[in-house]
Amino acid sequence: MLRKLYDQVLALAASKHAPWALAAVSFAESSFFPVPPDVMLAPMVAARPQRAFLFAAICTAASVLGGLLGYAIGMFLGPLAHAILAFFGHANGQQEFQAWFARYGLGVILFKGLTPIPFKLVTISAGLAHFDLFTFVWAAIVTRGARFFIEAAVLKAYGPAILHEVERRLAIYALAFLVLLVGGLVALKVFG
Repeated sequence: MLRKLYDQVLALAASKHAPWALAAVSFAESSFFPVPPDVMLAPMVAARPQRAFLFAAICTAASVLGGLLGYAIGMFLGPLAHAILAFFGHANGQQEFQAWFARYGLGVILFKGLTPIPFKLVTISAGLAHFDLFTFVWAAIVTRGARFFIEAAVLKAYGPAILHEVERRLAIYALAFLVLLVGGLVALKVFG
């Protein structure tokens, strides 16, 4: 089953509709959707390495636009913002993130935008905290752009070797990714 899903993602990544799907996932992930755009970006760069930086630009632009939706949800739709934060394990997210914004300000956006921590938590919380919109936008462009362009550059340079290795041991890497993801979420919950 895992192999079939992997093959389907690679097929979509090589299709003419891939850039639109990448934009949609990047946009949605920054405001409400649980799947990160990396699951599309990596196979797309593997399928078309010459377009790596175009795909990174699509991810960046759509992620920032989706971040604006997340910001608006936090700013204008408080109950929905709280429901989304609670769904992602941050029922007291407003207080938690407002404390982070009060203490670290811009650093919250710059640091968390680079990490695999769901960006929607940052965007919604920035809206709830009434963080300066202009600062939010330029910080989101810098941090999301850095994340996606670095990822695209690494995948363009080492993608074929990485892809070959992942295909050989797909189940092991999927399990390792799942363990890291769950471990990261647990660590965030315990130490965040």
